[in-house]
Amino acid sequence: MTSAALAQPDPPWPAPAKLNLILHVTGRRPDGYHLLQTVFQFLDLADTLEFRVRTDGAITLAGNQPEIPVETDLIYRAARLLQLRTGTAAGADIRLSKRIPVGGGLGGGSSDAATTLVALDHYWKTGLSKRELASLGLSLGADVPVFVAGHAAFAEGVGELLTPIDPPEKWYVVAHPGVGIPTAAVFNDPDLTRNTPPITIRDFLGGAGLNDCEAVVRKRYPEVAHLIDWLGERAPARLTGTGACVFAACPDAAGAGKILAELPARWQGLVARGVNRSPLLDRLALATGAADTRRRNEAVTDV
Repeated sequence: MTSAALAQPDPPWPAPAKLNLILHVTGRRPDGYHLLQTVFQFLDLADTLEFRVRTDGAITLAGNQPEIPVETDLIYRAARLLQLRTGTAAGADIRLSKRIPVGGGLGGGSSDAATTLVALDHYWKTGLSKRELASLGLSLGADVPVFVAGHAAFAEGVGELLTPIDPPEKWYVVAHPGVGIPTAAVFNDPDLTRNTPPITIRDFLGGAGLNDCEAVVRKRYPEVAHLIDWLGERAPARLTGTGACVFAACPDAAGAGKILAELPARWQGLVARGVNRSPLLDRLALATGAADTRRRNEAVTDV
């Protein structure tokens, strides 16, 4: 990376994965978007991004999927969007270290975009509020705002109306069946339930909720159905989002590890813990604190 304006390499910024603990489709808007109720919870599994500020306005991206053109990558698009919104002349060299499985419904791309918005708002000193950053993120994807907000949430609308909640932070086995599932294919399926009665947060915390997309995915993708059934024999299992990943809740890490050890070789899996506070908030606090310390030191030096 070139044109770095930071005197020392900063610690990387986390972009955590998420689960949809439930997903209800409660209706459909005239513009075709579906009305949802879902619960987002983060995982202690995260991509990481490193940023170096440039003064020439250029944005470079390294470590992304080589088959995806840089201009269409959500990280690049988020950086450009922030430039356009604020008129900043700054640019950035960005490096991604990918840990979240691609195409599994764990929100890696949306989380990477959210971290880019939050980090570059800090580095470029563009001064947008969290609400403004979330609004920008919504134009990139419905899941981006919850990653900007940084707390587990009960989400409504198309996923952008967020109410913070604190579901139990369980251990999960998360498994990928090795198939890709286009989100549009699931939401356009004529058999998708679109009139599930809304529930309340209290209902969810009391154990209510399911994933309306699961029946469609089971029908269209038998391998996902096999994985749900296999995990379901060992712990309560559910599809996350429109898939393809499936998760099973466990009381502790040991129980999750035991299930993972039995996972057939044709599927990939991991153990992760649900977390309600995103590590992105802690990284931003660290960056803000360091910046405040530098300003205080500079003030003392000036005197």
